[in-house]
Amino acid sequence: MVNRSLQQVISGVPTTDGAGVQITRIIGTSELNMLDPFLLLDAFESNNPEDYIAGFPDHPHRGFETVTYLLAGRVRHKDNAGHEGVISPGGVQWMTAGRGIIHSEMPEQEDGMLHGFQLWVNLPASEKMQAPAYQEFSAEEIAVEHLGSGVEVRVIAGTTDHGTRGPAENTFVSPLYMDVLLPAGQKFTQAVDEAANAVIYLIEGELAVGFTHSKLAPHQLGVLQGGKQIVVTATVGSRFLLIAGRPLNEPVARRGPFVMNTRAEVLQAFDDYQNNRF
Repeated sequence: MVNRSLQQVISGVPTTDGAGVQITRIIGTSELNMLDPFLLLDAFESNNPEDYIAGFPDHPHRGFETVTYLLAGRVRHKDNAGHEGVISPGGVQWMTAGRGIIHSEMPEQEDGMLHGFQLWVNLPASEKMQAPAYQEFSAEEIAVEHLGSGVEVRVIAGTTDHGTRGPAENTFVSPLYMDVLLPAGQKFTQAVDEAANAVIYLIEGELAVGFTHSKLAPHQLGVLQGGKQIVVTATVGSRFLLIAGRPLNEPVARRGPFVMNTRAEVLQAFDDYQNNRF
C-alpha cells in the first residue's frame, strides 16, 4: 500500500475572532485558503483569560458544519432556536448550520486553560439549506482505542484500521477525525480513501511522516498527498490530530459566516439574516 508523503507544512497565522479571542488560523489563510472539504481550522490555547473571556457572541452561519473539539476548559453554546449546552474537556459538538443558525459560544470559566479546535466542513449544494442539527458527545461518548505500548486513539469520526468507529456521522465527505497519543518510537498507521484530502496537526512532540522521515514540529499542520495509507512515527512522545475527508469538488462562494456555491446565494444569505429569516 502506497504511503502518503508530506506535501506542505503550515504554521498558521495568529489572529483574533469573535469579540477578540486570540486564535491561530491554520486553514483559511492566504497560505492555505481551504482544503476541500475543509474550509477553516482554528486552534486556541491560552491560560490567560484576557485571550478568550470575551468569547464569540451571537453570530450567524449558513451552508456548512462546525466541529468544536475541546481539550481543556468549558464553552457554553446557545442558539436562536432555544438549543443550549456545554462543551467540556474531551467533548465534541458537530453542528450542521444548514439553512441558517444564529448562535454564541462563550467560555464558561473565568480563569485557567482553554484549549481546543474548530473545524469547518463544507456541505454539498444539495444539503446547504437543510434544517440545522447537532451531534454532541461528551468525552465518555468518544470511542477510544488502545493499541499497546501506550498508543491511544480517540475516534471522533471514521473508523480505525482495527475497527473502532467514532460516533459522529457525515455521509457527504466520509470524514476521519482522530486524536492520537503516540509514545516515543511508536508507529501509527491508518488507511485513507485515496481520493480524500488529509492533514495532521501536531499538538505536541515530533513526528516523522512516511518513510522519507519528513518531520512535523509542534503546532504545525502537515498536508499529506498520494497513497492509501498514512504512516507516522513519534520521534518523542507526541499527540496529534488526523483529519481527512473526500472533496466535494463544487464551486465555493464564501464571505464571512456564509459558505454557498454562488455569489448570489451568499448575498441571499446576508439578506435573509438581516431580515430575520434565520
